[in-house]
Amino acid sequence: MSYGRIEHHPVFGPLPPAETVSFSFDGRNYKAREGESIAAALLAGGIRTLRLHEEHGSPRGIYCNIGHCMECRVTIGGITGIRACLTPVKDGMDVRSGTILPTPFRQMEEAERRPSL
Repeated sequence: MSYGRIEHHPVFGPLPPAETVSFSFDGRNYKAREGESIAAALLAGGIRTLRLHEEHGSPRGIYCNIGHCMECRVTIGGITGIRACLTPVKDGMDVRSGTILPTPFRQMEEAERRPSL
């Protein structure tokens, strides 16, 4: 069905039949199996980068895939910070990647790091 999906597992056997749904990610259309997570559907579609680090812009993607690390945050319907690994994909869903945001921290100059006596 797609690039990164395991269609036949040596222990579990073939994937059972499932309906196909369509969704978009950053304006491009993708297909998914009904009931699978956004992260799984994007991985199967060849997408590895789900957002950019807020401060320095490095790519982020699926890391733990169980909802702990928050690396897979995406925007859905204008709501940011949704974990793609825990959210089932729905037909017609518009998913957007996370982008670089202003950092709440500023870099301190070396002189500011030294304690004053």
